[in-house]
Amino acid sequence: MAKKSKLKIIPLGGVQEIGKNLTVFEYGGEILVLDCGMAFPDDTMPGVDSVIPDMTYLINNREKVKAVVITHGHEDHIGSIPYLLRSINVPVYGTRLTLGLVEQKLKEYGILSISRLNRVQAGETVKISNNFTVEFIRVNHSISDAVGMAITTPAGTVVHTGDFKIDCTPILGSMIDLARFGELGKNGVLALMSDSTNAERPGYTMSERTVGEKFEEIFANTRQRIFIATFASNVDRVQQIINAAVRNKRKVAVSGRSMVNIIEVASILGYLKIPEGTLIPIEDVKKYHDHQLVIITTGSQGEPMSALTRMAYSDHRKIEITRGDLVIISASPIPGNEKTVSNVINELYKKGADVIHQSITEVHVSGHACREELKIILGLVKPQYFIPVHGEERHLKRHAEIGAEMGIDKKNIFRMEIGQVLEMDRSGAKIVGTVPSGAVLVDGYGVGDVGNIVLKDRKNLAENGIIMVVMALDSKSNRLVSGPEIISRGFIYMRDNEAIMEELRRVAQVSVQDSLISKQHDWSTIKSNVKSALSDFVYEGTHRRPLILPVILDA
Repeated sequence: MAKKSKLKIIPLGGVQEIGKNLTVFEYGGEILVLDCGMAFPDDTMPGVDSVIPDMTYLINNREKVKAVVITHGHEDHIGSIPYLLRSINVPVYGTRLTLGLVEQKLKEYGILSISRLNRVQAGETVKISNNFTVEFIRVNHSISDAVGMAITTPAGTVVHTGDFKIDCTPILGSMIDLARFGELGKNGVLALMSDSTNAERPGYTMSERTVGEKFEEIFANTRQRIFIATFASNVDRVQQIINAAVRNKRKVAVSGRSMVNIIEVASILGYLKIPEGTLIPIEDVKKYHDHQLVIITTGSQGEPMSALTRMAYSDHRKIEITRGDLVIISASPIPGNEKTVSNVINELYKKGADVIHQSITEVHVSGHACREELKIILGLVKPQYFIPVHGEERHLKRHAEIGAEMGIDKKNIFRMEIGQVLEMDRSGAKIVGTVPSGAVLVDGYGVGDVGNIVLKDRKNLAENGIIMVVMALDSKSNRLVSGPEIISRGFIYMRDNEAIMEELRRVAQVSVQDSLISKQHDWSTIKSNVKSALSDFVYEGTHRRPLILPVILDA
């Protein structure tokens, strides 16, 4: 009798971090991919546009990959799909709004025509392959059409909540299908993978409608021009802003490319209801009085190139925030973005604007479940194994503790790391190894060509600047013909420090002459000697280490 396969679960992102969610399910020579997201770069990644998961394992096993299933349309769950589909053209399954946002992304990358997108709806079950059947389960989140999934395999059923909360009064659609989670639990669930983002927060997450009520209160009690920054993908939040604007006779302008694109897609698909005449072009805001305007903008995370940040620093081409404006930041900072958000708020205050953010009043609620909601899901699903996902280590640890409080055996709870392989069936589960994993940096059109060495150089350039040493050598006579000339950028201002520049020139010249006298005619050796001499001299005098770049021209 042939030995029965075991189910492998491999997170390539989304554990011990916020972002780039991607989970691999593997059974019997077949692979199913759940979500394919990106993360935003942090302060240690200057110049990087986005961060995506290392997909080496999938690319090396491309013939096994049967499909990609998507829980919802946030960037940390769909942002890497174009990069995966460029290498592995497989079917993608998602709900209507989710696929609408994916389509837009694939169109930008020029691969929509070759992609195979399959629309599903909550409550539907799809047989993906011989070993994988996926049921899509309605959940509530901060974007419409979000789903959890029940993935049925020969080894058992795995329930993945996706990003969720329990909202009894959602803006669009029905509340989370708790009954279905309970039915799955009664039938027997092998493993539960559950959203851990708010595992540290007690109680329940407030309904999205409470934010709408706060908007109504603010709009009714101010005659200021109102700016609201929120996540572009938070369609329900945008709908509430529009509702409050219409009821208070305000026109709505939109700033930020991603915000414009998502509002367009959501409106076409019917997920946003915008009365005719409500939206106006951003160029037309000057035609209206302050009390007649609301501007919805990107930049709730203080992103350097976002619309709100450019407005705060007077760098926006079409609109400027002025004294008396009211700015509402309707989002909480993603971990790591606190400082950039604070900087933007300070700049807004300097401009004379009034600023309302979550720390002051309830203009934001989370899209993720708090502890009591997490307990409800655990109690309904009753899994044999529990895998906290979607969170940093502290979130996963707290969620694991909640699982133990709910009666799950601690040896059946797995706090996984990216790239680990968890192998399981009804008889047991254990970590059996690792696969290639990590972060791939995207910079412009370059994918993966920026690594630690490049980042180190960029950081050094930003902190210490660069010194270029340009000289001409006669390759035949090995004689210094001209130079060395010193060019400095970001180190010191050359015109005000001519004495230092002259001393740098002298040190470089002595180094070149010493190399030539000692018969070191190899140009790479001469460059190395000059770099070493200047580096020592500069550090001794300034305790700084600028990037030193010797350039030799053949005379």
